[in-house]
Amino acid sequence: MVMGKTYNIAVDGPAGAGKSTIAKKVAKELNFIYVDTGAMYRSMALYFLRKNISADDEVSVAAACAEIAITISYEDGVQQVYLNGENVSGLIRTEEVGNMASAVSAYRPVREKLLELQQDMAARENVIMDGRDIGTCVLPHADTKIYLTASSRVRAERRHKELIEKGIRCNLEEIEQDIIERDRRDMSREIAPLKQAEDAVLVDASEMTIEEVAARIVEIAKEHGLGELGV
Repeated sequence: MVMGKTYNIAVDGPAGAGKSTIAKKVAKELNFIYVDTGAMYRSMALYFLRKNISADDEVSVAAACAEIAITISYEDGVQQVYLNGENVSGLIRTEEVGNMASAVSAYRPVREKLLELQQDMAARENVIMDGRDIGTCVLPHADTKIYLTASSRVRAERRHKELIEKGIRCNLEEIEQDIIERDRRDMSREIAPLKQAEDAVLVDASEMTIEEVAARIVEIAKEHGLGELGV
């Protein structure tokens, strides 16, 4: 924290745009806390899956929220996510968990469960936070807001490559259709839909490297007063 004033960077955008990878890189460069909101939603999704709760069963999802505690800690500089005391960092990156997280994130009790924790962290620390509605809902007064996107094809190709490298057989066309469907669901949901905040800077990463995107975000943050805090 800098002289009692925190600096917050909000990064929003569709699934597969590289938000987490970029945010982690920027956080490391600026010595900020990286808050992976997606990991928090995924942790809740994992709990629902373990309890065999359907994504369509809003009543059961809402009731189960009271049974969930999620905490984030940094161990050797690496973010660890804990679900009811269990480190689930290595269990929440599957397609099944991701799809469940996208579906249940539309429910108000799920969002309210995590909102307070996210806002409290931002009030106490210099943070960069990524998700679907950070600049519009979670951190509406963030110092810098970024809307990071890329074409559905580019995002599908990146995901396909990741899965192939892990030895997972998959179909590129099916992955792209899943991404398009997730975009539609995220953008059309009633509560906190995915959209670019009016004061967010659009960054299209389709033809940019990770390093170029990270550098651009740091540049934008400096244009929005980051340098004045001596960060």
